[in-house]
Amino acid sequence: MSIHSRLSNPSLHVQWHGAGAPLLLLHGWGMNGAVWQSITADLAAAGFRVGLVDLPGFGHSAPLPGARLAELAKAVLTEVQAPTHLLGWSLGGLVATQMALLAPERVASLVTVASSPAFQAAEGWGGIKPEVLSQFGEQLAADLPRTLERFLALQAMGSATAREDVRVLRAAIAQSPAPDAEALADGLAILREADLRSRVAGIRPPWLRLYGRLDGLVPARTVAQVDAMAPQSQSVILPKASHAPFISHREQTLSELKRFYLTL
Repeated sequence: MSIHSRLSNPSLHVQWHGAGAPLLLLHGWGMNGAVWQSITADLAAAGFRVGLVDLPGFGHSAPLPGARLAELAKAVLTEVQAPTHLLGWSLGGLVATQMALLAPERVASLVTVASSPAFQAAEGWGGIKPEVLSQFGEQLAADLPRTLERFLALQAMGSATAREDVRVLRAAIAQSPAPDAEALADGLAILREADLRSRVAGIRPPWLRLYGRLDGLVPARTVAQVDAMAPQSQSVILPKASHAPFISHREQTLSELKRFYLTL
């Protein structure tokens, strides 16, 4: 499998694997592109040219101070010259969704994994409690490493392989430079503020939404609500997975991805 980095935008780091139709993988908050390593080779073998993106301020990508959701989406769109498949996890899924809304003609398909059009809980809507997001924001300034460690534990919560999941996530973070503190704070602001619920009905590319039933950050009870908001999309719930199904339930995740891509 060939590996190289090519930068259309010198401030955005993307590591490419394989050859074929372009597929960009977007990581979650606090992570970097290395988090996808367990499924990269399989996706490349399936005929994709897989790009592991470090979002601005994470991994090897330069920060984009003060960026909100639209700015992150536009930054990644600099890598999208031809119709490209997008696969985003958690915060990365929100960025990919925004990309599909901004430039549908450049998005061949959209897959969101353990993601939500609105991450913060509200009346009648499940998500991350506002006080939890506020606590993470306060703790970032005091102890960044401990805050990241706590978030790793939160992401794996509910998984039967939680300890191993955290180990894999921690190893992915360690492969690249530590995330920029301001980028982390900006990312939390996006998780608090962004709300695409009223817009997802307008997403035109084929769209698969993949969830874990045991996910504590994106509750499974919201799936039916998004089904109603975006009836043109497909949803799949992995019954024993939590927030990182591509790590804890790798084979099931790959099976659902390949099934979806074969229908395109």
